[in-house]
Amino acid sequence: MSGHGFTSAFAYDLDRYLAFKESMGFHGQSRIWYLRDFDKYCSDRGLECFDRHTVEGWVIAKRSHQTIPHWSWISYIRDFGRWVRINGNENAYVLSEQWKAGFIHTQPYLLTREEVTLFFQAAARLEVASPWKWQAVAFFALMHSCGLRTCEARQLTINDVDLAGGFIDVQWSKTNRSRRLPITGQISGILDDCDQASRNAFGKERAAFFVSGAGTPVTPAAVGVAFNRIWDLAGLSRAAQGKRPRPYDFRHHFAYTNIERWMAEGIDVNSMLPYLARYMGHASLDSPYYYIHTSPDFMNAYAGIAREGQCLLPEVGFE
Repeated sequence: MSGHGFTSAFAYDLDRYLAFKESMGFHGQSRIWYLRDFDKYCSDRGLECFDRHTVEGWVIAKRSHQTIPHWSWISYIRDFGRWVRINGNENAYVLSEQWKAGFIHTQPYLLTREEVTLFFQAAARLEVASPWKWQAVAFFALMHSCGLRTCEARQLTINDVDLAGGFIDVQWSKTNRSRRLPITGQISGILDDCDQASRNAFGKERAAFFVSGAGTPVTPAAVGVAFNRIWDLAGLSRAAQGKRPRPYDFRHHFAYTNIERWMAEGIDVNSMLPYLARYMGHASLDSPYYYIHTSPDFMNAYAGIAREGQCLLPEVGFE
């Protein structure tokens, strides 16, 4: 049996392919899960040829059990086919573009100045029997002021946070786009208070800057639970349907606020987008352009919010 549990005739190539992707910085479990499903499909049917019948057969079978209209997982089997072809099997079938999965950006929840203010006020008085009692403000303030991804805040180590130097190092982020980001004195003070409390509870060394009650790095689910608890504690409403607030909306808030500030100051936004992309760890300009072209109504609504001024904590990194 292979290292990932593959059992089909393609097990060897699947292991090598995943090793290659990991060397390029792609460590996601979703790819492994779907390729295991493909492997099982082939193993159960005794399929040994990576041809159209095998690949499209699996895709059709997989789609027949899903009700959602978009299938991003299709890219995994297409990419594997390309890799197999490049690495010796010229006849390997590459899934055609007619199977191309659609893609929809999740519409962000539009955080208002009042919501952000009430959220952080509630975070400061959170009473829980876990480190979130003292690290909630620091965690979400870092996302808000630096536009971090949730996973980037979770994976920060003690060594990644340089309070004396006034910066954080985001290591091995999405597709290996590491970067160093400045932090304000206010954020440094908040992080220092959090660090001291964590050191008192767990000692000088710990698994990550932000930890669970067991001293392990916080999980994605734990971040969501903490966010929702604070949101409710702040007395903020939550729509029964449609867009609902999430931790990731602090990252969106960072991008939109900077774009609107540049617009208000008469700065050429297009000239600033490469810097925004680099700061936020985007692979290309497609992502920052998304913030501008989401919809006119969305940007017009956000313009009114941005003109109210910075929200409780200052944005950093762009002047």
